[in-house]
Amino acid sequence: MSATVRVLTGDALADALPDVARLRIDVFRDWPYLYDGDADYERDYLRAYQSPGAVVVAAMDGDRIVGAATGAPMSDHAADFGAAFAGRPEPLSDIFYCAESVLLRAYRGHGLGHAFFDAREDHARALGARWSAFCSVIRPVDHPMRPADYHPLDGFWHKRGYAPLPGVTAQFAWKDLGEPTETDKTLQFWMKPL
Repeated sequence: MSATVRVLTGDALADALPDVARLRIDVFRDWPYLYDGDADYERDYLRAYQSPGAVVVAAMDGDRIVGAATGAPMSDHAADFGAAFAGRPEPLSDIFYCAESVLLRAYRGHGLGHAFFDAREDHARALGARWSAFCSVIRPVDHPMRPADYHPLDGFWHKRGYAPLPGVTAQFAWKDLGEPTETDKTLQFWMKPL
């Protein structure tokens, strides 16, 4: 499968948000997110991308969005995420938050993960950001739903120059598959200079 990458801002970004919501619900059902998503949750969550500094990097197969990576200035994202940086020397205004990267399985392994980060980091630099950050969910190693063949993306992230920030975590709630209600998850922040 092949896909091309398009950088979306403004109206084009707003038009893509329903596809981003669909992809988040589909892709994040898998480990380690186990996300039991719904349209209402997505509508609330994706409001962060009404920021003038927001970006969606879309992987396109023809006219169909088959993957997306999102980002926005950290100061425009969830307050819980910004609060995680209290006590850090970097001002929130200098940090660009690379949020989700979601890609249908058939399109993985063809360099789109790098393209997603490249485009978001370029966008962040154009906005004047000095740092790029993202977070990953922390799940117990012995979690009963962890696939035996799971390989974390830590190596990929390290190769891109990111490193985990000791003690910089956030709590964010969503509903896990098979659970009746939302529960808080711990998210570990990673960051690199731009």
